[in-house]
Amino acid sequence: MKALQASDLASVDSYGIVDLPVPEPGPGQIRLKVAACGVGYVDSLVALGRYQVKPPLPHVPGGEVAGWIDAIGAGVSGIAVGARVLAQVQGGFAEYALATAASVHALPDRMSFGQAAGFRINYVTALHALRDRAHIRPGETLLVIGAAGGTGLAAVQVGKQLGARVIAVASTEEKRAIAIRHGADAVLDREPEGWRDRLKEAAPTGIDIVFDPVSGPLLQPAFRSLRWGGRYLVVGFVSGAIPALPLNLPLLKGAALVGVDYRQFADVYQRADARHELEELLAWVAKGDLDPPVGRVFPFAQGREALAYALSGSGTGKTILEVTAA
Repeated sequence: MKALQASDLASVDSYGIVDLPVPEPGPGQIRLKVAACGVGYVDSLVALGRYQVKPPLPHVPGGEVAGWIDAIGAGVSGIAVGARVLAQVQGGFAEYALATAASVHALPDRMSFGQAAGFRINYVTALHALRDRAHIRPGETLLVIGAAGGTGLAAVQVGKQLGARVIAVASTEEKRAIAIRHGADAVLDREPEGWRDRLKEAAPTGIDIVFDPVSGPLLQPAFRSLRWGGRYLVVGFVSGAIPALPLNLPLLKGAALVGVDYRQFADVYQRADARHELEELLAWVAKGDLDPPVGRVFPFAQGREALAYALSGSGTGKTILEVTAA
């Protein structure tokens, strides 16, 4: 099979297409013929050795795929060869990949492979953050920073499903228009000068929750705009910096600074809860209540370009690598 692999993590140029043996599923595993693989900011960090968990070498990127079940290992039941599924894998930039049966979920008929390959991490993160960590209530005002990115757009859509009024922050008119198309009630730019005044026009009585995968210069002005009892969700550091917050601000506002970590929630501490939330989200898609956007799609031969693009933060939605045409 073809795969994109690197023997070092020095740069995206370290990656090249190689021939590898097709893996055989062991007990409790399934083999997927990969149609598409999601490429997020974290995937690119991992591919370059810049994430908190470094992969073993040689490395094939990609952990979130959609495709067809190709073979089934011993002890696996309730799954049929040929079924359309999404799954969590190691090495999704390849024509075939192995997954545990527990990580495999059937796709709704209305869901494309491109939608499915970018779905799990972004949408489970959004639902876990807003409902489990922020305890969002219908009618509350949610501010989403970086609202045109994959996780940000998921938070906009999930926030609306949970009954919030959503204000989306994005850097360009095009990105703000995308946020509106996917349910945002109002939009803001991200220029710090005069930003709190513009937010006050959009939310005169303040905001209840901030969903922030960026953690940039808007952290303090957004936190200062929280109502009493507000919750600030720290989801990531796409800005590249880790800003500071004066500790008197949470005290004076009775507000909470709340961490959200998909990896520990879904892979370490609350695996069953994460599976249930993914099933709930897929049910929303099946009913037509949720229509996940697809970001820029790269052909398999441009895997290096896909990694660089996802790292740049210039796209909207989640970047997708098309491995095998449907």
